[in-house]
Amino acid sequence: MKIIAITNQKGGVGKTTTSLNLAAALAEKKVRVLLVDLDPQGSASSVLVSKEEGAEAPSIYAALIGEKPASDLISPTRIKNLSIIPSDLDLAGAEVEVARMDDHMMRLRAAFEDLREKNAFDYVLLDCPPSLGILMSNALTAADEILVPIQCEYYALEGLGLLMEVTDRIRATGANPTLSISGLLLTMFDARTNLNPAVEREVRNHFQEVVYKTLIPRTVRFAEAPSHGRTIFEHDPNGIGAASYRKLAAEFLQRQKSQVTFMNSPAHRAQETPE
Repeated sequence: MKIIAITNQKGGVGKTTTSLNLAAALAEKKVRVLLVDLDPQGSASSVLVSKEEGAEAPSIYAALIGEKPASDLISPTRIKNLSIIPSDLDLAGAEVEVARMDDHMMRLRAAFEDLREKNAFDYVLLDCPPSLGILMSNALTAADEILVPIQCEYYALEGLGLLMEVTDRIRATGANPTLSISGLLLTMFDARTNLNPAVEREVRNHFQEVVYKTLIPRTVRFAEAPSHGRTIFEHDPNGIGAASYRKLAAEFLQRQKSQVTFMNSPAHRAQETPE
C-alpha cells in the first residue's frame, strides 16, 4: 500500500478535481483505492457520500484526535474499488486542537498504521487543504510521496518552492525521512492560448521528467460534475476531461513501476523555481 498526498497550498489549481477523478480512474482499472478527504470544505466527500449517508458517515477527524484508527472510518462508495474516509465540519477545528497534542505531526501517520499492516488498498490518496497548516503537515508526514497539481499560469509555481522547503523540514526532523515529490501535474490547460503552452514548455524544461506527460484540460465539465454529485466519468464519460484522467491513471501506474521521483534535496532546490 502506498500513500500519495495530492497537495498544493495554492487554491484553485484542480487539487480536489485531481484527487477525486484520479481515484475514480484508478478504481475503473480495478485498483483498490482509498480517498481520504482532509479538506474541511469536504468537496470530495460531497461527491462520494450521499446526503442520506452524510449525517452518519465517519470522518477523518476521529483518527486525527485519536478516537479511532483509520480502518474504522472507511465508507464504501457507489464506485467499485473506491472507498472514502470523509471530511466534516469538525475538521476545521483540528488545526487548533491537534496542534496542542503531543506528536501532533504524527497523528495521521499513526492512524494509518493498521491500514498498512492489513494492506487493504493499493493506493491511499490524500486530498489536502490549500494551506501549510497542521492538516497538510500530517498528510506529508503520513505520505510516501507527493503529487502536486499546478495550474498552467506563470504565478502557479510561486508556492512550489515553499512546499519543497516544508518537505525538506519534515525529512530533516526524521518524521518522514523518505518523503519525495514524485510528480507535477499541469492542470487547466488551454492550447488555444499563447500563455498555457509557454508555461508548459518552461515547466517541462525546468523540472523535466518529474512533470507528468498528461495534461489536464480546462473544461466546464469539471465544474459541472461536482454540482451534480458526480465524478467526471459519471457526468461526461466520453469527454476530454474523462479521457485526460484515464490517461493520467495509466501514466501514474506506469510511473509507480519505474518510480521516477523528484527528491527535494539541496541540489535540486538550487534550481530555483521559474518566476
